Amino acid sequence: MPALLVIAAAIAVLVALVVWAKVHPFLAFVLVSAAAAVALGMPAGDVAGAVRKGIGDIFGTLAIVIVTGAMLGKLVVESGAAQRIADTLVKAFGEKHMAWAMALTGFIVGIPLFYGVGFVLLVPIIIAVVSRSRQPLLVVALPALASMSVAHGLLPPHPAPTALVATFNASLGLTLLYGCAIAVPALILAGPVFGRTLGRIVANPLPGLAAAPRPEAELPGTFVSVATALLPAVLLAASAVADGVVAKGSPAAAVVKVVSDPDVVMVASLLVATVTLGLARGRSLPAVMHTFSGAIGDVGSILLVIAGSGAFKEVLVKSGVSAQIGQMLQGLPVDPLLLAWLVTAAIRVCVGSATVAGLTAAGILAPAVAAGGVDPNLMVLAIGAGSLVCSHVNDSAFWMFKEYFNVSLGDTLRSWTVMETIVSLVGLAGVLVLARLV
Repeated sequence: MPALLVIAAAIAVLVALVVWAKVHPFLAFVLVSAAAAVALGMPAGDVAGAVRKGIGDIFGTLAIVIVTGAMLGKLVVESGAAQRIADTLVKAFGEKHMAWAMALTGFIVGIPLFYGVGFVLLVPIIIAVVSRSRQPLLVVALPALASMSVAHGLLPPHPAPTALVATFNASLGLTLLYGCAIAVPALILAGPVFGRTLGRIVANPLPGLAAAPRPEAELPGTFVSVATALLPAVLLAASAVADGVVAKGSPAAAVVKVVSDPDVVMVASLLVATVTLGLARGRSLPAVMHTFSGAIGDVGSILLVIAGSGAFKEVLVKSGVSAQIGQMLQGLPVDPLLLAWLVTAAIRVCVGSATVAGLTAAGILAPAVAAGGVDPNLMVLAIGAGSLVCSHVNDSAFWMFKEYFNVSLGDTLRSWTVMETIVSLVGLAGVLVLARLV
């Protein structure tokens, strides 16, 4: 059976198991991943190992970030800091402009933060803003998430764009400048503009992400609330600046490498929050730890679902499907930038991971860039835009959105998947326009 047909059948079965048979997504991912591996010709003895590696890779990458992010988020909610931040945003922008306020917030947070970190930090604030502004949940949430997605796919210092800059010997500064020019229309159209069409979607976020309103006198100060909630963003932004200043190989560079690790940043931020929003406000350490325990219960199932998507991704990568797709599309007689988007988009749809799609496409397209005739900075952005298209059931971010906001699979496709695709298409259009101007 052709590889593309196997992938299509696997995705269809996965959707059927989750939607109609009501199988838990984690178990559905394990079963479908194993079946797809066999159908794609993987030796039977390697199937279990591939599934374990895929799950382990996702756990290893996201477990500390998601769990500590959930702990920090729950403390921000229970302490009243989320309510204070929400009140400040509503007063500053007004209820009718909250979608634009959250788009700006998501972009500011999304530039220094890895997507998973930014997501778990912003969700409690989004919930609080919704409760204070009386706006539909997704109308407020999508702009923030679209902004972070744009930063994740197009802008250094995120992993894929940074790696692509090095692969194509592009200019980090020019890529960032071009990327910002493309990012603004992409986040506007995919965020506030598209978000307005989603007001009727029913979303019931996790109970632990919301709290009953508190009297004004019981809320922490605005500075403490904002500084604590955004401390991970500040630390990562500062480390990115320091990385460009300190001498490579120096003791200072080693320190910067440690403090720029997302896991280290999240643990450090959680310790600070324990003091500023817990102990300093009269709560005992056992009481704060009780809050953290509740947060683990809130996200345990979510982490399993996200890890399950890693098994499916690993099977598709190990089977060589991504390379086959790239080679099949590489010979098309089209503009190199459009070809880069097509190759990356095809891999993204099949594999799920934006980072894997981008880096795989880079290896396929590197000879075309080396031969000249195409701007390497725009090639980075074309691949970045392609890596965001059509996020669906094989993408861990898809399941983060679905499980955190507790929306149906169909509504997740209608909102999240369409939003990601708008970002990708606007990004492609921006790259093609810039190619005519620069």
